[in-house]
Amino acid sequence: MAKITVDADTCVGCGLCEQTCPEVFKVESDGIAHVKSQSCSSCNVSDLVDQCPVSAIKIG
Repeated sequence: MAKITVDADTCVGCGLCEQTCPEVFKVESDGIAHVKSQSCSSCNVSDLVDQCPVSAIKIG
């Protein structure tokens, strides 16, 4: 299984990933999105890779 990561140096904390898939992502108090689960039953995380405005989400 490919690992989901968020590049903390690139992430601007816009919250799109958390809004779209809160099962996987959470914007923490540091203003950066963090991965809290490596899988989601309700969304396609691969789609979020393309939707992230700063390309901070990676699967690999």
